[in-house]
Amino acid sequence: MASSTQPPYQDPVVPFSGIIQGGLQEGHCITVKGAVLASSGTRFAVNFQIGPSDNDIAFHFNPRFERGGYLVCNTKQNGRWGPEERKKHLPFQKGSPFELSFLVQRSHFQVTVNGSLFVQYSHRVPFHRVDTLSVTGIVQLSSISFQNTRAAPVQPAFSTMHFSQAAHFPHKPKGHKLTVELQGALQGSPTWAPAWAGQVPFQQNPLVPPPAYPNPAYTLPFFTSIPGGLYPSKSITVSGTVLPSAQRFYINLHSGNDIAFHLNTRFKENAVVRNTQVNGSWGPEERSLSGKMPFTRGQSFSVCITCESHCLRVTVDGRHLCEYYHRLKNLRAINNVEVGGDIQLSHVQT
Repeated sequence: MASSTQPPYQDPVVPFSGIIQGGLQEGHCITVKGAVLASSGTRFAVNFQIGPSDNDIAFHFNPRFERGGYLVCNTKQNGRWGPEERKKHLPFQKGSPFELSFLVQRSHFQVTVNGSLFVQYSHRVPFHRVDTLSVTGIVQLSSISFQNTRAAPVQPAFSTMHFSQAAHFPHKPKGHKLTVELQGALQGSPTWAPAWAGQVPFQQNPLVPPPAYPNPAYTLPFFTSIPGGLYPSKSITVSGTVLPSAQRFYINLHSGNDIAFHLNTRFKENAVVRNTQVNGSWGPEERSLSGKMPFTRGQSFSVCITCESHCLRVTVDGRHLCEYYHRLKNLRAINNVEVGGDIQLSHVQT
């Protein structure tokens, strides 16, 4: 599980400005909880600043409720704004609560709102220079908390499988949602896939400190449980980065020894293959997509698999990818996730 990097700010008063102890680091996740006020104002902003003044803002996250609602993202250097990046359709509503999380990735901020990926913003200045967080505008805050999703895991001795500490199976899960945070790199390929070789390291951005890559503390394939199994409205999220020399990677939802859902991205074939395996035998493959291949070598991704009564709906970076009609009908028995292949894994939520 993610470990705390500093104590949270409780019930902070807006406008708020607070120190980020030790500055931002890759893997830091800052969660802002509160509610949008039903006031006459039209905007609020969360700023990741370099220093206490607003002359240097590495990431300006600015929802605006005017003209139908839209988001502005930007960077300010030496008091001057850069080019705006805009996104339409806000997931916020006046008078409603929200949970806003900022995950610091090597190349970008990944922003989720109420548990769903909303936007990614590429770093324009070195994120490790950020040491101050400010919040302004028409919001009331309940907490601002800090987590480190790259805390070193402990390898348990009771299993021959490779689990991180966060992926243990609790005896009495208290809810339907378990969050597992990890950062991993490929250690080997599944037996049915060709081993990738001649790995090319990521292009280094001189503004961003290099990652600890590969990190031998994490191994693929990665396994974790789905507490309570699948049921309608249940979602599973897998995020990571495709290796530059990737051939394929996969996500499997297991039902005992069977694979209820196999999502297999194959770059040489430019295909995302879906299938089910029962008693060691594969069924007919499904390959059709509503759009182009959503995965790119060397780029990050976030896959969300949502269970419905008749099918699984799959989105990639918030965009619809496909539907997969259930071939195994006992949804509650589908209670394990496996992720493997040519990726660097950063986040699994079940």
